Parts: sequence; C-alpha cells; structure tokens
Amino acid sequence: MKIVEIREKTVPISSPIRNAYIDFSKMTLSLVAVITDVIRDGKPVVGYGFNSNGRYGQGGLIRERFRDRILLAAPESLLDEAGANIDPAKVWAAAMSNEKPGGHGERSVAVGTIDMAIWDAVAKIEGKPLFRMLAERNNREANPRVFVYAAGGYYYPGKDNSALCAEMRSYLDRGYNVVKMKIGGASLAEDRGRIEAVLKEIGSEAQLAVDANGRFDLETGIAYAKMLREYPLFWYEEIGDPLDYSLQAAISEYYPGPMATGENLFSHQDARNLLRHGGMRPDRDWLQFDCALSYGLVEYLRTLEVLKQFGWSPSRCIPHGGHQMSLNIAAGLGLGGNESYPDLFQPYGGFPDGVKVIDGHVTLPELPGIGFEGKADLYAQMHALSA
Repeated sequence: MKIVEIREKTVPISSPIRNAYIDFSKMTLSLVAVITDVIRDGKPVVGYGFNSNGRYGQGGLIRERFRDRILLAAPESLLDEAGANIDPAKVWAAAMSNEKPGGHGERSVAVGTIDMAIWDAVAKIEGKPLFRMLAERNNREANPRVFVYAAGGYYYPGKDNSALCAEMRSYLDRGYNVVKMKIGGASLAEDRGRIEAVLKEIGSEAQLAVDANGRFDLETGIAYAKMLREYPLFWYEEIGDPLDYSLQAAISEYYPGPMATGENLFSHQDARNLLRHGGMRPDRDWLQFDCALSYGLVEYLRTLEVLKQFGWSPSRCIPHGGHQMSLNIAAGLGLGGNESYPDLFQPYGGFPDGVKVIDGHVTLPELPGIGFEGKADLYAQMHALSA
C-alpha cells in the first residue's frame, strides 16, 4: 500500500466581490489529487483536497517542498501500525520534515490542502464517510445533522441595500436561519444603514452576523462595537488584525454580545495564544479555525486539545471556509456547525447534490470519504485532475 502520485492544479475562483480588506478578482486555489495503489471497485483510490477561499493557490510550495517529501518517504513509514491504511499523522510528519517551527503562513495552507486529500483517501480505503470514521476513532457518536449559516453580503459594484436584502431573503428561502454580511468596507453610517435594512428584511425569521475581516484598528473597532451592541447580532467577527490579541481582548469590554475570530490563525500555537491573551469568552464567543488553511485535520486535532485544556467545548467551533471537509469534522467531532457559501466560490463550496438546508441544518449523506463524489460539478474538476 502506497501513495503513487500527488497532483496539483491551480484554478481560478475569481469574483468581482470584495470585503473590507481584499477583493477576489484574482483569487485562486490549489486542487490536489493523492493517487494510491489501493484498488476499490476496480479503480485506484484517489483522495482529493483544496484550500479555502481567501488564501491563494499554493502550487509552488506543494510542488517544490511538500509533495516530494511524501513521495520519497519509504511507503511503509506512512502506514498505520497494522499496515492496513495510510496514517495521516505520519504523512503530515513527512511533509513537515526539515521545517523550522513558527512561520505559520502560506505553508500551512499547502500542507492543509494535501492533508485534506489524505484523509479523503484514508476514509475511502476504510469504505466509510469521513465523519463516521472520525467519530469511531475518537469514541464519539457521529451526528450527520450539522448547523450551517449562509455567508455573503459582500460589497459589489452597484449593489445597493435593496439588492443586499434580496440576497439575504434568498438565503432564508433556501432554509438558512443565520446569515452573514460584510462590514468595514464603507463608513460606519453606511454600514449601520446596511445592517438595519437587513435586520428589517429578515425580522424574526433569522439572525444576522457581521464580519469586518480584520480591518479595524482599536478606535474603529470600539466605535463599531458601540454601534453594533444596539442590535441582536449572532456575532461580531474578525474585528482587527488576527494576531492583535490585545485588541480582541479590549473589544470585549465594549461588546457584550458574541464575537468570532480565528479563521486567520494557522496553528495550535496560535489558537493557544488567542485563548490566553484574546479575551475570548467560552460561554458566548465562537472560534473559526479552518483546517484547510491551518495544516489540516492532523493539526486541527491538536487545536481541539488546546481548547480542551482551556475549558472550551468543540461545540464553540464553527469553521471558516464553507467546505465539506469541515462539515465532516463537525459531524464526527461535535463542532458547532460550519460556514456555507450558497452562491460563491463554486463549485468548491456547498454540499453534495440533493442535500437541502432545513431549519438551518444539513444532513450529510453516507458517502465514502469526504463525499466530493456526490457533488457533480466539483467532482468533474477533481476527476479531470486524477484521470
């Protein structure tokens, strides 16, 4: 049993949208196929992975560093103790060999992309949905019903409040009961008007979360906190620079409602520093670490151990990214839910075909691996890479 080949392709997911910090006109991601010599149904088992939106494709790092370390490792060194399957932790260690500690930037995205494909292959070799395999390995009961919220509300050329409200209404019509919009890309007064328009549109049918994408300095973050605390928001997200833990802690003195952050922290060490110094409150706040950007599930399991040490429940985690990998982790390890992009970054976001959002939740189908094969438009691109 061995990994025969690792293929990577950089693909565009460009869009004219923008948040408070970046536009997505040149956005790309890396698509990876891990091809094994294990045969199922007459064909080699192939695992697939990709990185989340907001970080660009990592083809250079994958091809120049991480891929060859895995392929050059002795095949038996990458297997579990029984020799019956690939061990994701051993593959991760091979990929990260000769890497210095720290530097949790773009390499965490490259490794996380490969790691996703490895877990997809491992679950397929076992013939199980990844969420069920994870639950079994962690002595948990899998729950295929997962909370999801609709992320959108981006700034878009010519998009007025009526168009924003129509977008949010469309999410409610599709079964969501929490929606999210961007703030910080306009003046406070203009954002107040946008928020009030959406709250009037959704009424008591849903809750609204807002996301500043790390744009604010302390003064602006406080000004927005004083404005936002007038409204019953689901959360106030990514207020300032993700590594400015003192800013995050300071905002908690001005904003009593739930806050959310973590999508731009890429290691269990970063998570530990956030919980030590960021003033995050385990009774109300949310953690958004995204395994596809932060060295993958092997590292995410370490992050969950850090949370446990600080008295946090995994149910306070709602990962960024809107991908099926985090859906499987949520269902298998008891996370609080997952982000969803109903209309953006396709075909990489969303759910397997036929899966509907009902009362803000989806139920994962019983597909081996992560379940990419259940989403026809996505699998067409994946299969083309591995064919």
